[in-house]
Amino acid sequence: MKNKKTQNRRKFLKQSMTGIAGAMIIPASAKSSIQSNLQEKKERKIVYRTLGKTGIKIPIISMGTGNTSNPALVRSAIDEGVKLLATVAAYQNGNNEKMVGTVLKNLPRESFMIMTNSFELNWIDTKTGIFTSEFNHNSFMEKVDASLSRLEVDYVDIFMQPFAAKRESVFHEPAVKAMETIKKSGKTKYIGIGTHKDEPEAIRAAVDVGIYDVIMTSYNFLKSNREDLDDAIQYAAEAGLGIIAMKTMAGAFWDKERTKPINTLAALKWVLQNEYIHTSVPDCSSYSQLMQDLALMSDFKLTEDELKDLTPPSEEMSSGLFCQQCGECLPQCPNDLDIPTFMRSYMYAYGHKNLAHARASMLNVDLSDAPCNNCKSCEVKCAMGFDIKNKILDIARLKNVPEEFFV
Repeated sequence: MKNKKTQNRRKFLKQSMTGIAGAMIIPASAKSSIQSNLQEKKERKIVYRTLGKTGIKIPIISMGTGNTSNPALVRSAIDEGVKLLATVAAYQNGNNEKMVGTVLKNLPRESFMIMTNSFELNWIDTKTGIFTSEFNHNSFMEKVDASLSRLEVDYVDIFMQPFAAKRESVFHEPAVKAMETIKKSGKTKYIGIGTHKDEPEAIRAAVDVGIYDVIMTSYNFLKSNREDLDDAIQYAAEAGLGIIAMKTMAGAFWDKERTKPINTLAALKWVLQNEYIHTSVPDCSSYSQLMQDLALMSDFKLTEDELKDLTPPSEEMSSGLFCQQCGECLPQCPNDLDIPTFMRSYMYAYGHKNLAHARASMLNVDLSDAPCNNCKSCEVKCAMGFDIKNKILDIARLKNVPEEFFV
């Protein structure tokens, strides 16, 4: 039985890494298309929106860099009009920031914007959304300086506090003071929060605390709390905060085998229909994705057929990849597991083929006693219909893989 589990683990890793390696190889036809696009330099009427009280006119499409290590792809995005690059210190153990810094170091500073965060996962209890006692002001400042060093800049344009969920975490006095400090010191021009769960509460709190300039929120066509979320976004935008949408692709696939892709073009267009969304940061890992994003910068009209593509058959939901992060599962689990974190990691691994990020997301989640193995049947009834037990057992295998495997 042990050998079978080992073989399955190896098969999972081999298939996943093969997919990642394949994504890095640019077909000759794709290269030709990109070169033609760049050479022709077609006039593209880019749609800009104002990022709240910052006053910055920004393209409606920005770039999430977390799923790429290709500097040529990032440079092409900048050359074609992308303004904002979104990275995180945790991506690729800081190497993503280094890669972005390498691309930008010879460009005029005013020609690009950088958004990052240097928070440690153990500073916030991702299950509750509340800060832990591990947060330390001096350590935070050191992390910020490390990010600036890797990026080879004197300041970033936007620095985010991630995993904001509860009002308490947004008002957490040590974090508020730390964020104010880096802004006053000139290490960032603007500060904001990022929220994956309980977004309406976090967004309203960010407005009420009175120090933030920007909010980055999970936002896509699958969000079940859209009405409340839309109200909160409008509240924040009308208060002058810039709104950035993330998780716009809703997992990118309906199935873990990646045989049923979501119409990501339609998904991103759907997001942009909300006039209070000032820009979006879809992850971009290939030239074909970049070309799709660039096209949307000037034309994001959503057709009736595309809208229909965003209404999945009901049977697809139980095998989907996007977790609502609603937290309804938490009180149901007799083992008190941080199920939303496992589900988010599952999406990173199968939807985006980012095993390193999937593993990193789970590092602070305790599965030492393998509680799912001890449950004959799972008592959790997922709002999305997910098979919670099987998904946790599947993705938890990554925790046993040495970190150096992903370097």
